Amino acid sequence: MNADAELLDFIYQNSEMGVKTVKQLLSMTDNKPFQEHLDAELKEYSQVHEKARELLNLHGRKAKDAGALETMMAYLAIDMKTLKDKSVSHMAEMLIQGGTMGIIDCNKRIRQYEGEADKDILALMKELLKVEEDHIERLKKML
Repeated sequence: MNADAELLDFIYQNSEMGVKTVKQLLSMTDNKPFQEHLDAELKEYSQVHEKARELLNLHGRKAKDAGALETMMAYLAIDMKTLKDKSVSHMAEMLIQGGTMGIIDCNKRIRQYEGEADKDILALMKELLKVEEDHIERLKKML
């Protein structure tokens, strides 16, 4: 698989998991400020996800959704972690931890494929990185 395909698949699947995770957490909280934050996150992940879909189509590739097992494991992990504690602080902490892993993955891939991948795809990867970084900064205030 070439650099463009690998990056696009990563961006598409990462943003898809972001959308699914945020939707799941939205259903677990009635805290208005946190819901507003999650709505903003959902919008940003959805925008990146749609741009990734468009680039996949432009490059003649089919979108590969995140695997069913991976998705199920993520849902179960969130359910387990929020079983006893559905506080905003705890959910913000969970999102910060997930976002930190996303930042690490984005940075690794940017370094790995810089100069090799299409500039539009790298730009979208950097946009996803910025989204993750911005989310974490805003979430810190909710700890």
